[in-house]
Amino acid sequence: MIRISFKQGTLLIEGNIRVPNAIWDERSESFRALALYYRDIINYLKNSKIPFKDEVLDLLPCPDLAAAYEASGKKLKLRDYQAEALASWGENERWGVLVLPTGSGKTLVGIRAIAGCNTPALVVVPTLDLLEQWKKQLEEAFSMEIGKLGGGEKKILSVTVTTYDSAYIHAETLGNRFGLLVFDEVHHLPAAGYRSIAEFSAAPYRLGLTATYEREDELHSELNRLVGGKVYEKHVSELAGSHLAPYRIERVAAALTDEEREEYDNYYSIYTDYLRKTGMVLRGPMDFQKLVMRSGRDPEARKALLARNAARDLAFNTESKIEKLKEILEAHREDRVFIFTEHNRLVHQISREFLIPAITYRTPAKERSSILEKFRNGKYRAVVTSKVLDEGIDVPEANIGIIASGTGSKLSYIQRLGRILRKKEGKEAILYEIISKETTEAGTARRRKKAISTRKGTGKTIREN
Repeated sequence: MIRISFKQGTLLIEGNIRVPNAIWDERSESFRALALYYRDIINYLKNSKIPFKDEVLDLLPCPDLAAAYEASGKKLKLRDYQAEALASWGENERWGVLVLPTGSGKTLVGIRAIAGCNTPALVVVPTLDLLEQWKKQLEEAFSMEIGKLGGGEKKILSVTVTTYDSAYIHAETLGNRFGLLVFDEVHHLPAAGYRSIAEFSAAPYRLGLTATYEREDELHSELNRLVGGKVYEKHVSELAGSHLAPYRIERVAAALTDEEREEYDNYYSIYTDYLRKTGMVLRGPMDFQKLVMRSGRDPEARKALLARNAARDLAFNTESKIEKLKEILEAHREDRVFIFTEHNRLVHQISREFLIPAITYRTPAKERSSILEKFRNGKYRAVVTSKVLDEGIDVPEANIGIIASGTGSKLSYIQRLGRILRKKEGKEAILYEIISKETTEAGTARRRKKAISTRKGTGKTIREN
């Protein structure tokens, strides 16, 4: 008889029968497969009518989660699209990714999936802020203690929340303890290290949640193997005005000074001259990576790359952006404002110029929490940040977003828009983009624009000057 057991993120298949996705392991003298393929292998053996002994799952003791959820009094009615999303996931044998906009209630969908599966569940999140948010909401939903793995704590319970970093470290030992994996911001999962969280787990059920499925490196193609691929999607424009705040996007042009223009043109010509001379055509991130690799061995390529970066830096940080920002802030004195930049240099400049609290990756966790709490209660009306608030911040009061500088990343753009779309009575959200005229930043903004599918009656651009 075939015997299947779990060992350090893999399956040992003893019995001298080869099964799908398994290879021969000389050390154990048995076939071996990633734990990821547990369900496929079991289905293969059942369908082939091959007798086997399954010793893989060693699930944590778990209360009746469905009953606990019902008894908690915190059961919320699902919106129509949330119910549709869960149904699509269920029809795909409880595997797959649900793509829903920021602010549309992905956490509630995850909680209902946990209650529905009624099996030990591990929720994986990218940040400590999200870890605490999920833990709090799960405790309210199930009226029980929730485990925590990350931020210096390690308490593994039947429902546990962990960061991607901590889950990666403990993947080999946790791989057979949970029946359901919930990956929040699942676009992080295909990264080279993080994917082992899914590969080393035998969990038969998997749910991915994200507002941004596609990755610029195209590794989202791995999600089909790791968690089941996209099974449901709603765009921001489909929910704005109903389940999300109505929004509009305004693009504001900023002109380089004469001195900046001369410097910009000089740097950019060095870059374009090199591309023309070598015949290089840069159509996307992969092509640009070739230039970066070439710069390691070609001094002219390095000079061109540095010139390109200097030109971008000028466009992102032109002094005229400060004037445009001042005009926007004066027009929204009574509003709650998030200001986003690409680099910390502009963060600190804006913070000093307007006496606005700043949050960067260097900001201590305690100070960061204090700033956000004062922003929520109205003591601070604005916060300026680089990339660290793109995910995991729930501030319904925020209604104005200003992108002072940014990349062409669709992911970042959608996440930043999502920071101001939480529904609140009487709220209209406005996202401003301050763009340097006649620079590559204009093209960057056009690429970002493709991230939003606008439809009549929802979010739309109303000004571009």
